[in-house]
Amino acid sequence: MKKVLLLSIFFLLLLLLTACGGKISKDIEINSNSPSNLYTEKEILDAIKVTEKYFKKEFSGCTLTSIAYAGDEKSLQNLDFAERIGGNEVIVLTSSFDVDESGGDGSLNPNSTYSNWMWILARKDGGKWKHVDHGY
Repeated sequence: MKKVLLLSIFFLLLLLLTACGGKISKDIEINSNSPSNLYTEKEILDAIKVTEKYFKKEFSGCTLTSIAYAGDEKSLQNLDFAERIGGNEVIVLTSSFDVDESGGDGSLNPNSTYSNWMWILARKDGGKWKHVDHGY
């Protein structure tokens, strides 16, 4: 009896965990080849991957539809965010995403689309990008 109960609880938890989080559209528009004097296309793609991972984990009820590098100027304007992680480089991405009827975690407008949503990532001396902040 205990085994059946434990297995039932395990499968229930597994179901709950897989139901959480945001989704990445199958038709997502990724623009990583914007001209940059700061970052290579690979560095931009690495930042996009970090952002997608964060989105999947934290944006339940939302679907990411596009993501792009915001440009060198925008990244340089936000260098102060690097201090939060002891870093010295910042990259800013912009995205669009759709919110379902749940309103995500309740802080977003249900059944809406958010555009030009900023993602700020930072790193130290060419290391791995870390999510620092997001929003408008």
